[in-house]
Formats: sequence, C-alpha cells, structure tokens
Amino acid sequence: MSATHRAPMKTIGIAVLCKTPEAGQSKTRLSPPLRPDQCAEISACFIRDLTANLQTLCEGGDVAGYAVYTPAGSEARLRPLLPQQFGLVIQSEGDFGRRLRTSVEDILALGHHGAIIINSDSPTLPPSIVAEAAARLLEDDCVVLSPAIDGGYTLIGLTHLHRRLFEDIPWSTEAVHRLTEARAAEIGLKVCNVAPWYDVDDAQSLNILARELAGERPPFALPQHPLAPAPATKAYLATVLPEALALALAD
Repeated sequence: MSATHRAPMKTIGIAVLCKTPEAGQSKTRLSPPLRPDQCAEISACFIRDLTANLQTLCEGGDVAGYAVYTPAGSEARLRPLLPQQFGLVIQSEGDFGRRLRTSVEDILALGHHGAIIINSDSPTLPPSIVAEAAARLLEDDCVVLSPAIDGGYTLIGLTHLHRRLFEDIPWSTEAVHRLTEARAAEIGLKVCNVAPWYDVDDAQSLNILARELAGERPPFALPQHPLAPAPATKAYLATVLPEALALALAD
C-alpha cells in the first residue's frame, strides 16, 4: 500500500467521567474523615492527577483525551484542572447507568474506533493499564474492564455500544463487575479483563491511597504496571488536618 493510500488511523477516545468539584456535592462519602470543602479540594486533585497521567498516552496520536462532565455551565471551573488537549463533553441526564452508556455513545460518535470511560476516583491509575485496554480494543470487538477491588470496575472500554451491559445493574455495589460479565455473556460479547485497580470513595480506600502515596505498593498492583504519580493529591493530603490524615492512615 502506498503512503498516499494508507487506511485511516484507528483512534481510541479516553474519557474521564467527572463532576466539577463543589463543596457538599463532591466525594461526599469521604466525609468523614474529610470536611465537605476538603472533599471538593481532593476531588479536584484527583481529576488533575488522573488526566495528567492519561495525557501521556495521547502523545502518540492514536489516543485522545476527554472529560465527560457535569454540570453544564461549570466549564470555566473544570478547564484549569485538565490538560489543554483534553476535550469537553457534557454528561447526559439520568441515572449512573444511562450516563455511563451515553458517555460511550458520545465518544464513539466523535469518530473514534473505541471508547474507554474511566471514573475520576482513581488518581493513581497506572497509564499502562489504560494503554493495555486501548490495545485490546484495537485488536478485538470486546468489552474491556479493569476490575475494581470493591467489586465494580475502574474503566470500561467498547468499540460498539452494547446497551445490555448497562441494564439491570445495581450500581455502587460489589456485584457490578460480575453482573457486567454476565450481561456480556448474554449477548455473546467477549470480555477482556485488564489489571485491577481501586476507586477512592470512602475512608478505607483513602487509607490505601495515603499508603500508596507514602511509598507502599498496593498488594493487588501487578509488577508489570509501574505506579503512577499523583503530585497534586499527595501535596494536598499533606495539608489535610492532622486528625483526618491520622484517621485515614489508621490500621
């Protein structure tokens, strides 16, 4: 094939599903140990660190980054937290399943071969896990999942929209990953699980994060995936009230 007749490059759109941080509306399950204003601040740090790490994947040209955000009208507050190259896509209305499903649909509608949706609660998610997910989508029509240690999933990737994957799922429970695999089996869709990670959404998972940022490798972290930095989150946690940090680090 001549250089003038190359097939178009397949691209993967990677989108962080997020809510623009606001006290009383963000990361509420982290209060306690954090105050509502601190929950909003740490949410901003999570978004900043996660998207900065994901931006490293976008430099080759076959991956594009987005924030699928809510609420409308908060763009001026969200934009400074994101890499300049990240696009903004407004979230749909509805329950979590509908918002997740339409996020996949919206990213695919932008012309990408595949879409990967990542929650904003994993500031240290290794980019190598996301890169593996993207590679799987370029190779196969499947659903790619990174199982979360709480029974959910940290990311989902698809090359086609399969609505059944988002139906009859009890979101925010330990059954999410298992039932998503079951939905895929119902429709004959191959499941490709990549390495697991974790979401920071309560005091217990904040404990894991604090220990990781202090240099303790999580026991579930596979050796082939280097740990990712989270400098904004680490710096902010160092300023949190001593009693709150002590609680997060408690055995």
